[in-house]
Amino acid sequence: MNLWQAFKMAFKSIAMKKTRSFLTMLGIIIGVASVVIMVSVMQGQNEKNMEYWKKMGDNKIDLYAYSWMDMENETGEKIFDYCLSLSDLVVGVTPKAEINSTITIQYGAKTLKSNDWENMDYSSGKDPYLTMLHVYLGSDQFGICNNYTLASGREMSYLEVEKALPVCVLGSGAKEQLFGFTDPVGETITLNGDPFQVVGWYRSFNMGEENYTGSQMDNAVVIPYTFNRTMNNNNTIDQYVVKAKDSLSTVEAMTKLDSFLSGLFPKDENGQSSNGYYQFGSNDSFVEEQEKANLMQSLVMGAIAGISLLVGGIGIMNIMLVTVTERTREIGIRKAIGAERSSIITQFLIEAAVICSIGGLIGIAIGYVGTMIAGKLMEDVFEGIILMPEPFIAVGAFLFSVVLGIIFGMYPAIKASGLQPVVALRAD
Repeated sequence: MNLWQAFKMAFKSIAMKKTRSFLTMLGIIIGVASVVIMVSVMQGQNEKNMEYWKKMGDNKIDLYAYSWMDMENETGEKIFDYCLSLSDLVVGVTPKAEINSTITIQYGAKTLKSNDWENMDYSSGKDPYLTMLHVYLGSDQFGICNNYTLASGREMSYLEVEKALPVCVLGSGAKEQLFGFTDPVGETITLNGDPFQVVGWYRSFNMGEENYTGSQMDNAVVIPYTFNRTMNNNNTIDQYVVKAKDSLSTVEAMTKLDSFLSGLFPKDENGQSSNGYYQFGSNDSFVEEQEKANLMQSLVMGAIAGISLLVGGIGIMNIMLVTVTERTREIGIRKAIGAERSSIITQFLIEAAVICSIGGLIGIAIGYVGTMIAGKLMEDVFEGIILMPEPFIAVGAFLFSVVLGIIFGMYPAIKASGLQPVVALRAD
């Protein structure tokens, strides 16, 4: 008997007992559909997480350093100069100090306030923090370090920062609240009554309406950090952002920064520093941790779906054993006229594989539909991402279902091939 005949017999056997065949496939259908849906949802979630970190900027080092006795920001200047000396590793460095006191920002008849915690209005039903403005002290490299993209105009220049010239760059949210659809470049706004010329504005991070980090970045007003004395009461600048060239440079730059900062803040035998402290971290580290967590979650989800496939495989084995019992006489006749054990094994393995293959295809189809339904139901979570199973997931699920049929069909097939012709012919 050739393979084509074996396949024809397999389909004929399935067609003769449609209900039983479908119930046999059900475990495989549920298992494959579960795998496709859960893996697709996990991939969508991972993609959304990676999109967040990508927008926030990769190869970025957030540095915090504070000295108890630094009254003139000398520590900050040393850190700034040292980061600039790492030109082979670093492409930019900027202070990122938010002015925490309330700043009145005006343009024409519009008056807004930054960090106006006392007058937050919740009557609209929306969180007022999502539209609150934030005034930052930064350098000419503030945009590149924080992954901003200019929509119009330019960044502050080095000379404007050094000479404390009254210029500013607006985030998209701040621009919209002050100027609406008008291009603000060249216009003048006032901060606590002092005029500042708008030289550029940034595109939105588009992180969603309820994302606090994205809203805070979009609602930024960036001015030169040299206004720290006049606009921020000369408070110590202790937050910096360092932008490295690539992931390898990020690791090396962090190592060198750690060595440099440990010299600025030497620790005693108890691991304590008497003149201050520092800490830093990179988005790259967060991404790695996120990827590990995603992998672990995917493995757990896959194991849960795998249990369904295992149950389905046991169902295949059970029904194939029943089939062997039902067709004992047929097997005896075939062996009596010279059929070899290999042909009997092949026939039953092909029948088990065909049942699993059909179940796998149905499961993949249900998985595709289920994935699209899940994407629709979770639109808020997967905003901007079309949830659709990857082709390799479907192919992998199909091949796995075929292999499952062969594995669980092996024992019944071997049992069928081992029947003695005389005993088999006596069966009812």
